[in-house]
Amino acid sequence: MKSPLDKYKRIVVKVGSALLVDAENSCVKTQWLETLGKDFASLIAQDKEIIIVSSGTIALGRSAFDMPLTSLKLEEGQAAASIGQIILAGAWQSALNCANKHVGQVLITWNDTENRRRYLNVRNTIDTLLKYQAIPLINENDTVTTQEIRYGDNDRLAARIATMVNADALILLSDVDGLYTESPQKNPHAKHLDVIEEITPEIENMASGAASLYSRGGMATKVAAAKMATSGGIDMMIASGLVQHPLAKLGSEQKYTLFKSTVDHATARKSWLASHMDERGEIIIDAGASQALLTGSSLLAAGITHVEGEFERGDVVVIVNQEGMALAKGIVAYDYEDAQKIAGHRSEEFQDILGYPPRGAFIHRDDLVLLVASGATE
Repeated sequence: MKSPLDKYKRIVVKVGSALLVDAENSCVKTQWLETLGKDFASLIAQDKEIIIVSSGTIALGRSAFDMPLTSLKLEEGQAAASIGQIILAGAWQSALNCANKHVGQVLITWNDTENRRRYLNVRNTIDTLLKYQAIPLINENDTVTTQEIRYGDNDRLAARIATMVNADALILLSDVDGLYTESPQKNPHAKHLDVIEEITPEIENMASGAASLYSRGGMATKVAAAKMATSGGIDMMIASGLVQHPLAKLGSEQKYTLFKSTVDHATARKSWLASHMDERGEIIIDAGASQALLTGSSLLAAGITHVEGEFERGDVVVIVNQEGMALAKGIVAYDYEDAQKIAGHRSEEFQDILGYPPRGAFIHRDDLVLLVASGATE
């Protein structure tokens, strides 16, 4: 039977604490995790890229200190997370040995996804791990976060990561198998919703609170994650992980709710860039670079004649031609001082000029949107 995952290339999978952690013994459900690891191995064998967002660090670490299950003080939760991170990473590596892949742990804070410079660093780290065929394992860094600067649940963190890395699909594995018209615990006749074409206020009102002792979020956070993912061009599924091989059984033995995106990655990203109002500088380029942009190329430093403004790596700038016409907006890979130094130079000269290797394009075409039609500068 055809899998609903067949059409996706890059897939982010979030695994909740209730699935990973044995509530009675506060340890990893090793047997279940091994079956999920085999599911991942099968997907990787189909040339798919897997990114894991995993809960469970505090739940696993607290048992090492004999801490209470709930109402931990901030410092207690942070200490538990520091122990749990090691336990969790080891468990995932063991489960994915069957795929013959290394697991690379990436610990995220809210600032890492909202600060543009850090955002790029995280994205580049994940892309590089995938390039070397490793599996990124992502979790909120509960050892340093506080209530004021945290996501608070890994559903929304997973959606943010999915948009950052231009994933094709986001799967939230949980202890529920999707969205219902009402809570199935309260009403056994509640209807399961297979496909959500649009997240309306009515859909949001169907969400309920946390479903388990370990969960920070419930259906409400999952619907919030779906809004974030679908607006970024990403399909999202809520599926149950209470069975062994939960991904292999999707669409055959296991039902799920699919939130469909109505836009693609490029459209969503370009729309955000085009509407961005906080441009931090101008990049003036020569005629050759102008023509290259209009044919879909990235902007290289060799085509830059002048740099204006004060910007940092990750800021949005306007790209202007020699006649002063704004051609495009884009996210810069270098800060203002380094941009001044490399303007007009080829990438092979960057090492001598900057003291570090080139990062690639000054503005990559994926981080650039045209403001004029092709041929406008001819």
